[in-house]
Amino acid sequence: MTQSRGERPGKGSRPGGGRSGGDRTGRGQSNGGQSSGGRPGSGGRDGGSGRSGGAGRGAGSAARRPQGSSSRPAGAGGQRSGGQQRSGDRARHEYARGPEPRDSRSSDREERTPPPPGLQRRPDEPNLPPDVDVRALPRGVKAELRGLPKDLAEVVAGHLVTAGRLIDDEPELAYRHAEAARRRAARLPVVREAAAETAYAAGHWDVALSEFRALRRMTGTDDFLPVMADCERALGRPQAALKIAKEARRKQLDPALAIEMIIVESGARNDLGQQPEARRVLHQAILDLDNRRAAQLGTPAARLYYAYADLLETAGKQSEARRWFDEAAAHDAEGETDAIERRDLLDGMLITFDDSEPEHPEAADVDR
Repeated sequence: MTQSRGERPGKGSRPGGGRSGGDRTGRGQSNGGQSSGGRPGSGGRDGGSGRSGGAGRGAGSAARRPQGSSSRPAGAGGQRSGGQQRSGDRARHEYARGPEPRDSRSSDREERTPPPPGLQRRPDEPNLPPDVDVRALPRGVKAELRGLPKDLAEVVAGHLVTAGRLIDDEPELAYRHAEAARRRAARLPVVREAAAETAYAAGHWDVALSEFRALRRMTGTDDFLPVMADCERALGRPQAALKIAKEARRKQLDPALAIEMIIVESGARNDLGQQPEARRVLHQAILDLDNRRAAQLGTPAARLYYAYADLLETAGKQSEARRWFDEAAAHDAEGETDAIERRDLLDGMLITFDDSEPEHPEAADVDR
């Protein structure tokens, strides 16, 4: 759900949802120089789905952020899901009964009139949970749903909320709920964002890319560029990811999303075997980020430091990697990365002093 302009139900509004740069797995282990971390958000739509829910990250938000580093969906992927629980009736409808033809052989069978258009369930469509509470949807989402007939809006809202609730733990089921909403209201941006972020979270990269492209056309925002580039990486098209990164440099992205784009760009360079360039891209971004701005950004700065540390460790530069894992941990108040664990693992490995030359001599001049 990546949410652009707002927050998804269930999770806050963070830029992003996802995993950008690096291994495209999220957090944890170093994998061949690819960073993991969070995912780029998809912007901040009010209720964007994100990790989704259209209900939030709609489901989530940045756009879940791109996975290479991330994350998350969010974004999205971004509510990472966001669902609101409700104690109430199931978003299901009873329909009027038709006339009751009887004859000597008929019993008390009753015929129901068919559901109105849009309310008919498909056989493979997931049921809405009985406790789904659509009242907690963000105002922006409710505003979009007002254009639908009341009964249809209630069903769509129920699927969006459920998608947001499930996106982190059961992304495939979240995706099915978002698709159920999309089938009924494909013209609503909040619904397309939920479909995009849940597809991203479930690993349906081609679907996610298509949905994020459609969403960008519908909203006119460039906030989805980082997660679109990450989808290209996941599909094995790093050159296409770099093309999007080049386009993003001409746009005025939010600082947090700009960092996600840089992380994805570095990951694409790494995919192409251009490890020194992948490190240089991240290092330059670090030099451009002063202490005050890094403190203000928080988690996005932590993800940048983490991605750089991950590549340094892969290159065998353990002392430098430890330093930047430490910086990542210091800025990661939300605990999105496993920087502390990675740093502690390196502490156990650094038995002797690593006197290798810094990857970039000017790195020693960065005041931390």
